[in-house]
Amino acid sequence: MKFKERNSRDHRWALILAGGDGTRLLPLTRTITGDDWPKQFCAVMGDETLLQQTRRRVQRLVPPSRTLLVLTKAHQPFFSDEVAGMPASRVLIQPSNKGTAPAILYSLLRLREMDPNGIVAFFPSAHHFSDDDAFSRYIDSAYAAAEGRPEMVVLLGIPPETRELEYGWIEPGTPLETDTVCRVRGFWEKPSGVLASSLMERGCLWNSFVLVGCVHAFLSLIRRALPTLVELFESIRSSLFTVAERSALCELYSGIGGTSFSREVLSAQPNGLAVLCATGLGWSDLGEPSRVYAILERKCVQTAQGFRTDYGEMGGRFAGMQRGSECTRFHRSRQNRAFLGGHGARCLNWPQFNFVKEVRNNV
Repeated sequence: MKFKERNSRDHRWALILAGGDGTRLLPLTRTITGDDWPKQFCAVMGDETLLQQTRRRVQRLVPPSRTLLVLTKAHQPFFSDEVAGMPASRVLIQPSNKGTAPAILYSLLRLREMDPNGIVAFFPSAHHFSDDDAFSRYIDSAYAAAEGRPEMVVLLGIPPETRELEYGWIEPGTPLETDTVCRVRGFWEKPSGVLASSLMERGCLWNSFVLVGCVHAFLSLIRRALPTLVELFESIRSSLFTVAERSALCELYSGIGGTSFSREVLSAQPNGLAVLCATGLGWSDLGEPSRVYAILERKCVQTAQGFRTDYGEMGGRFAGMQRGSECTRFHRSRQNRAFLGGHGARCLNWPQFNFVKEVRNNV
């Protein structure tokens, strides 16, 4: 299945990574849904699922016809409605979750068959950005940088706010054409506290895991870091887009272990990387409940005293949060299932308090 060439922008692709299990956020998503829904299929921030928010954000840059989703078969009950109507060739379902490296490699090999000259951006499906307009501008710049440097993979780097130990860290090196895009001098995945403090002092950036590059640049990068894994996937190339693909992929996945793209590829091959420093995006990886609560705090105009971001009890009867058209209230009583009347009101029973959210349309 080849993609017909028209101009350079027609070679821009988007790939949304939505195959993770979201285990660290399960205490929150289980409370919201009453089931073990992976976070990307859950409406954690607003009325849309995180995957819907990501798809809407990506659609500003790349049309749905050139957007692929990478999913995991075990999650099919959760994503079946979301992918309804999408062409089968744009929905890549892994037999199981084996980490980010196999997911990225599988999607790249399929994309190579569709458009060998493609430039692809990888987007995690469960991240938060507060400024979609700025995000679009930075991603457009990243595509342009990858077009100008087809041998390199461009990472979107975020200026750090804290010495975060659960993120990857990027050390910018020599500037390329502009001061905003630099070579990567070093990459550290989930550093120690001492190292994270040092990296922050040295002007290093958080890795947002938004990656942009030519298909062949990604494949070269992975081949240098994980030659055996690439060889295994190359062995099933002839089955891609045939009825034999599913069985070949199942057999391959049954014989490989979990592999992290950040740890096994980015950390090992910084010389093939560039970084674009992106400011003012309000970015967060929604991997833990505390990060969700921190975003809610940032959105609010006022909060009651004693509100904590670690499931702690609140002082006072409630914390009112407002921003624009949204109003969120947390009620302490577990029994008092308060319901706010009006358009789009919703009531969710949290472990320590009821979460009541009313969405108003420009009232």
